[in-house]
Amino acid sequence: MTDAYVRPDVQALLAMLEAAVEVPMDQMEPAAAREAYVAMRFLVDADPTELAIVKDLTCPGPAGDIKLRYYDSRENREQGPAIFFYHGGGFVIGNLESHHPYCTEMAAQMDLPLIAVDYRLAPEAPFPAAPDDCEAATRWVVDHAKEALGIEIDGIITCGDSAGGNLAIVVAQQLQKKPAAVPVIAQVPIYPVVDSTAAEGSMQEFAEGFLLTKDSMDYFNGHYQTVAGDPKADPIHGDLANSPPTVLMTAGLDPLRDQGRDYGAKLLNAGVPVTFVEAKGNIHGLICLRKGIPSAQKDIDNICSALKTTLASL
Repeated sequence: MTDAYVRPDVQALLAMLEAAVEVPMDQMEPAAAREAYVAMRFLVDADPTELAIVKDLTCPGPAGDIKLRYYDSRENREQGPAIFFYHGGGFVIGNLESHHPYCTEMAAQMDLPLIAVDYRLAPEAPFPAAPDDCEAATRWVVDHAKEALGIEIDGIITCGDSAGGNLAIVVAQQLQKKPAAVPVIAQVPIYPVVDSTAAEGSMQEFAEGFLLTKDSMDYFNGHYQTVAGDPKADPIHGDLANSPPTVLMTAGLDPLRDQGRDYGAKLLNAGVPVTFVEAKGNIHGLICLRKGIPSAQKDIDNICSALKTTLASL
């Protein structure tokens, strides 16, 4: 157990989930876990934010078409940067629906186009299917934005939570190694998994009782079949010195907290501009829990505020 600070609304949600959940997701087959994850959105997440454009489309990928969803608060806009969002879910669960409310909120707050990527999931498509799909989709959208979306993109902002935070970093690293038509100008990893070998510290302190558990991480890693130490799996071992300006959020009650902190420290040591935000007293998954945890709205506001400041400094 831990004596760490827990927000009252977080404690209330955890108590509700403990009473309501009969079978943990890590004891389900992946197909059932995916259904449960999306269903949970309607119980604990906020309603979507109204936008001018929410449009589904597809792009070609390494193993077939990749589903995308384009969000924009404006019907028309001048050339500018775009956010690419990669959802969390341990590379096993999650899709365009699970993170739909968050994507609408970020697109509205940032007043930027946002493109969410529905990459292949494990175990059907283990590592490196997810980063390969996300990289391919990001490159395709940049190259075809005018005809596919009616916009012109001059900068890439990669963003994602948990597994998607991993993908946001990996895609930025891959686009640094082989640049796209426009540069990556910022990355926004939210409580990212960056080191699959992390086993101490917060991984032990919050091993159970705070939504994401150590058993859940073992379940996800077992299905994803990650290659420990490979930068496309563990981007803390990638080329950090050439990383873009970074907005990094960790959650105070998260098994992944310490590896996120370590990643931020390594970026700073490599000379990368970093804005670090920790959601004190909150749990992993917070961006999809605004109905269950009303205070999580402020955490999302902090992410967007930090990104606006970062972009203004470029």
